[in-house]
Amino acid sequence: MTTASQLADELLEIIFDRDPVRATLAGNRDRDESLPVLDPAAESALRSRLAAVRDRATAQSPAPAQGPTHAEPAARPTHTRDHAPVQQPGSPADTPLTDRMTISVVAQQAEALIAEIDAKAPEYAINGSLFAPVAGLLFHLSQVPNADTAQARAFLRRLDGVPAFTESAAHRHRIGLESGRLPVRRLVTEAVEHLDRHLAAPASDPLLAPEMHGAELEAERTRLLEARVRPALRRYRDVLATEIAPHARPDDKPGLCWLPGGREIYRRLVRIHTTTDRTPLELHETGVAMLTELKREYAEFGGRALGVSDPAEIVRLLRRDPPRRWRDGAELLQAARDAIARAESAAPGWFGRLPAKRCEVKAVHESSGSSTPPAFYVPPSLDGSRAGTYFAATDRAEQRSRHTAEVIAFHEGVPGHHMQLSLAQELGDLPVLRRLLETPAYVEGWALYTERLADEMGLYSDDLQRLGMVSEDALRAARLVVDTGLHEFGWSRRQAVDHMLEHTTLTPLEVEGEVDRYIVLPGQPLSYMTGRLEIERIRDETRRRLGDRFDIRAFHDAVLGHGALPLSTLDWAVRESL
Repeated sequence: MTTASQLADELLEIIFDRDPVRATLAGNRDRDESLPVLDPAAESALRSRLAAVRDRATAQSPAPAQGPTHAEPAARPTHTRDHAPVQQPGSPADTPLTDRMTISVVAQQAEALIAEIDAKAPEYAINGSLFAPVAGLLFHLSQVPNADTAQARAFLRRLDGVPAFTESAAHRHRIGLESGRLPVRRLVTEAVEHLDRHLAAPASDPLLAPEMHGAELEAERTRLLEARVRPALRRYRDVLATEIAPHARPDDKPGLCWLPGGREIYRRLVRIHTTTDRTPLELHETGVAMLTELKREYAEFGGRALGVSDPAEIVRLLRRDPPRRWRDGAELLQAARDAIARAESAAPGWFGRLPAKRCEVKAVHESSGSSTPPAFYVPPSLDGSRAGTYFAATDRAEQRSRHTAEVIAFHEGVPGHHMQLSLAQELGDLPVLRRLLETPAYVEGWALYTERLADEMGLYSDDLQRLGMVSEDALRAARLVVDTGLHEFGWSRRQAVDHMLEHTTLTPLEVEGEVDRYIVLPGQPLSYMTGRLEIERIRDETRRRLGDRFDIRAFHDAVLGHGALPLSTLDWAVRESL
């Protein structure tokens, strides 16, 4: 019988075959010449391999054991029903905990990847951000570490393959048109504008960033960019502008529910992104209830920070008051660095294990599309060639919110993504798959959990920044409403934008980018609040179970000590660890 570690290694091979650039970024050099898979036949072959791994993992996980149920407090409308049974694998009792977790992770992740392939996103998820095939490739290639001459030569072969990749992307878009899986016209236009900016500034091309180790290789890169890459991007840009955009969907039909089979695709994506069985309706109603609850905290912190207690007026003030904007991008970056440094100093009192390396802070490249998130984190590589990095959008800094600076830094950096993802990579006794895995509900749920944890740790500098913490909660609650609104209930883009403007403190610029991200990444926005509420539930249950023996450092180490897990697996993993 295949062991748990062998199953994990086999799944990781499939993941890296599907996205070789991800493999390079993770520190694996076996595929340094290759680009991601977009060809339908190749995807079908990958799907067959995933199904085989899933079935073998499932065979080692008989019917789940019935775990205890937990009635949630009335203050948490998300969980007014009993908690779902614990999905602990039914492996033999003498199977080590690590192996049981690995089997559970492999089965869930293989199914999640199958669902992603079945969603056929490359056919219709077109925009100018890192979540779209071509724009995403440009960003990730710019992050590739060329550790030596051999890797630099492999990078050149990747550049030589860009024309085939863009042709494959165009082919997938044409298949989408033929099958009725149409992109959104506004976002196609945004992708065209992103490519125009990229092509108009060859001297600042992000593909010039990786080191080339010598004048000869540098000259060859210049030749490839001029003779191969930029002409391919121009051709792809013209396909978007002339073939795709005229047939794309209007703003009033941006959700998956407007595509053939889209509602079924969305419900499946909801399951894989939340790793729960919660329905779109449940999640929608949860978001509505939470937004109502958060008004009390808006009034509390707004009264102290702004002298205003009306939630609607607080939202307007935070969005429209020019003094609460940044002077420039440098000031924005320094604020993030200061907040993360403060968190690093306090962390030993709350965590038994700390990352070996600090979190870096960098600006998002100026050519990035407007739907690129205002902040995001890129994990370190396993081989240590690239540090974990918090990227912040510094363009048009004077239009970006100041009061959320600290909460976003804690979410993306420490004690959020950097803490969790870096520690996971340091778990040398685990299969590499589990050290690299980024299960959305766990990863984003943890980062959102740490936004409130940062308040417990005394990290926020004043009540205005605590108000930013509340506004970020409102954003994640609004995501539950808007993502389901778009993809399950048929909302227009205008409805989504208006709801975000009413309930969050984001500027119009930020709201537009958020909504466009939800359109091209269905289901993922649901993972944040779903995951946080589950981690909080597990913490409350652990405190009740252990009583005076409960230790917050031990709890956090238990949550972070196994890599990213499906939420149901995290539940029993913490229970068996403490």
